[in-house]
Amino acid sequence: MEKFDHREAIRKIPPKPGVYQYWDAAGELIYIGKAKNLKNRVSSYFNKDNYRINAKTRVLVSKIANITFTIVDTEIDAWLLENSLIKKHQPRYNVLLKDDKTYPWIVIKNERFPRIYWTRNIIKDGSKYLGPYASISMMHTILDLVKELYPLRTCNLPLSSENIAAGKFKVCLEYQIGNCKGPCQAYQDEQDYDKAIEDIKDILSGKTGVVIRKLKAELEQAISELNFEQAHRLKRQFDLLEKYQSKSTIVNSSISDVDVFNIATDEKHAFVNYLKVMNGTVIQTQTLEIKKRLDETDEDLLSIAISEFRSRFNSTSKEIIVPFELELDDPKIKFTVPKLGEKKKLLDLSQKNVAFFKREKLDQYEKLNPEVRTERLLSQMMKDLRLNQLPRHIECFDNSNFQGKYPVSAIVVFKDAKPSKKDYRHFNVKTVEGPNDFATMEEAVFRRYRRMLEEGTPLPQLVIIDGGKGQLSSAMKSLKQLGIESQLTVIGIAKRLEELFYPGDQYPMYLDKKSETLKIIQQLRDEAHRFGITFHRNKRNKGTLVTELERIPGIGKTASHNLLKHFKSVKKVREASEEELRKIVNTKQAQAVITYFDINKKSPAELAEDYEVKEDL
Repeated sequence: MEKFDHREAIRKIPPKPGVYQYWDAAGELIYIGKAKNLKNRVSSYFNKDNYRINAKTRVLVSKIANITFTIVDTEIDAWLLENSLIKKHQPRYNVLLKDDKTYPWIVIKNERFPRIYWTRNIIKDGSKYLGPYASISMMHTILDLVKELYPLRTCNLPLSSENIAAGKFKVCLEYQIGNCKGPCQAYQDEQDYDKAIEDIKDILSGKTGVVIRKLKAELEQAISELNFEQAHRLKRQFDLLEKYQSKSTIVNSSISDVDVFNIATDEKHAFVNYLKVMNGTVIQTQTLEIKKRLDETDEDLLSIAISEFRSRFNSTSKEIIVPFELELDDPKIKFTVPKLGEKKKLLDLSQKNVAFFKREKLDQYEKLNPEVRTERLLSQMMKDLRLNQLPRHIECFDNSNFQGKYPVSAIVVFKDAKPSKKDYRHFNVKTVEGPNDFATMEEAVFRRYRRMLEEGTPLPQLVIIDGGKGQLSSAMKSLKQLGIESQLTVIGIAKRLEELFYPGDQYPMYLDKKSETLKIIQQLRDEAHRFGITFHRNKRNKGTLVTELERIPGIGKTASHNLLKHFKSVKKVREASEEELRKIVNTKQAQAVITYFDINKKSPAELAEDYEVKEDL
């Protein structure tokens, strides 16, 4: 086979709108695209300097062995033809339109005295299908309204004029309870039944205003004729429809027959929401997931989705509301990018829907693939915190003390955005006297990373200091002393406004309160605080208890430690008999303990006060 010469192929392509098709050496169709100018668009694939050429596109281009094309009159025609061909051939390198649900439709059956019900199967028998409905509850709400407004038959009897005239059928329970007017026994004629069907078609198409105006005119006529029974029935229908319209109308009713689209994307997927609006009412909505195959732009993906939705819903709307300009030019369709007003509200509604759908889909995917969530979180943290590498290993420092006494420092470690509790550490502060949080932080950071350097342990990519500029400066002083200040990123977090401080930056950085990055930092900070406070409490309580026993003449540190180890608390030492005490200490020490607690008896209130102090932070 001759080697494919793309230059020769491009020379044959005219600068007109159309659809191009790429084929591989085996004669398989591998890609379909549309273009306003076929020659320019196809040429761009073979331009090595083109910014669109990424790794996937290069693979596609390397497989092209033949190019065919189809010229059409307008770009809109190319757009529709591209969608039709993609759905038919499903080329390997085109985006994958994912829609594994079969959505329900409301069908008006093609028969005498038509039935109205919902179905998931479309049969080409002349029946009218309205939908599809992405929301099952919305569909049932509409059907319930129709049933309440217009009693229709639910049976599948062949109600031909001959069968009815022959008296072959009898009314059923539905007639007895008022859900049917009995056309099977000619209690309702075909003209009256068809009138109800026409009103129902208007309601299902979103034209509730037309039906309301008609009902209002009939109601006024019934009142003028003093037909109060008929007026009561019409008034009830009128109120039900107005109530339904008030719930479903979201914008000015002058906005009629428009399509609304919005898009949300990530690296691998795109999600496009579609709203169909009739007379200010959203009558159809659906969101489509698109799996990217190449480096498609949002404009490309939205164009594909618009074509798919309009084909699927048989939409002929002459106005399409979109979030940004599209390179589509057709006199039959007006593309609107609203900035204010009711149309902007519709676009915002579509954006909320697509954002929710995207979040829901990604959550489902991440639950099945936890490693994907981890990579996304780390990538987001790297971007938000301006890091030069993924923060797979993060450490957070926190200090605790009680009026300068029992100072401790705690370190918690997160690996791949999750707590690694086996790596948690705490320090008894050795070089600091009194409540000096800055000096305590300096000692903890120095001791931590000096040891890691001595042991050859890999340093973390990110260090978080619980505190403001002072604590951060103290931490950086230790890192500079160790000569590793440039090997890791250090930030401080201040509790009051959740401000993030960087060394040398005059002003703090603020992250969105809902940011996942901020939530992970807060989780680190809170975990360090919890771990540090727990250690600090234990140390302080132990120190308080031991001091109480060491006040006893003749009882030193060893004896007090042995007593606490055996009796578990000072209260139980106080309550122990001399015989029990002699099992732990000698006779002289046992008598000293008994004598001390006899002389220093405390009231219940004083004892309670002791325990409250022990629990105080």
